[in-house]
Amino acid sequence: MQASQGRSVGLGLALVSALAFGGSGVAAKPLIEAGLAPLHVVWLRVTGAALVLLPVAWRHRALVTRRPALLAGFGLLAVAGVQACYFAAISRIPVGVALLVEYLAPALVLGWVRFVQRRPVSRAAASGVVLAVGGLACVVEVWSGLSFDAVGLLLALCAACCQVGYFILSDHGGDGDDPADPVGVIAYGLLVGAVLLTAVATPWDMDWEVLRGSADLNGTSVPALVLLGWIVLVATVAAYLTGVVSVRRLSPQVAGVVACLEAVIATVLAWVLLGEHLSAPQIAGGAVVLTGAFIAQRSTPGEAPTAPVAQGGAGAVVEAHAGRELSGGTRSS
Repeated sequence: MQASQGRSVGLGLALVSALAFGGSGVAAKPLIEAGLAPLHVVWLRVTGAALVLLPVAWRHRALVTRRPALLAGFGLLAVAGVQACYFAAISRIPVGVALLVEYLAPALVLGWVRFVQRRPVSRAAASGVVLAVGGLACVVEVWSGLSFDAVGLLLALCAACCQVGYFILSDHGGDGDDPADPVGVIAYGLLVGAVLLTAVATPWDMDWEVLRGSADLNGTSVPALVLLGWIVLVATVAAYLTGVVSVRRLSPQVAGVVACLEAVIATVLAWVLLGEHLSAPQIAGGAVVLTGAFIAQRSTPGEAPTAPVAQGGAGAVVEAHAGRELSGGTRSS
């Protein structure tokens, strides 16, 4: 019963995280249309969230010496990597194509679990991935502007790989007898991401006057700072907190498929708040994504084998990536 309740809580948190991440684009688009560069919006998002969680980082300062590789990897991949690679990708290929490639991450997570960690993958999880990716292709209407720009597709794939890092590192942080507090991991991850994105985004070139004015939200004038506050507090701080905790209560492969709902939520919110109407294929695709997420969340993750295989699992990717620089939700939506 307790395991069932924990799973239900994890699923609820995953849905909240998808909702929070999915709402970031609706708030970011008016700011971009008001004159901010997309990368500057990303920098404001990550840096603002890092400042909000600065007291939390100080409280969990022992993590710096206890789990330095985990913190560096999370900031590098889950924060800076997803964000920078995604926005670089959409500068070269259509947004829908980039989003679809990025959300190949659940399938890549399954590959990691099956071939690196050598854990069994349930048919439900695999079927859920197939349905979710297929439905997502309809949601973003991938056929409407397909482009085979090799660099753009490579950047989108890098964003997908960084998102895999988000799920694996979130799960890895709760392993062992001395788990890392998820709030502390997120706080330091955002700090690392903010530092990396500062070098990429060059915020000193940003038009700061935009933040003093208003932005148009489907005909309604909204203060730019209100939109920024939503992006920072809800679409970043709350989204990452609920997302990391959900991964620990579910599993990387299940949480990854549920995260596909993020694109559906983003599309629906754009319809309601920005007046971007949904087509019939998008509505049908959203239903397929929901079905895939439902099937996947009913699966039970397989048990990891005993050492030495387990010791070469998620921990290895932390050490491998901690010293490498590459420019996620978001997670990026």
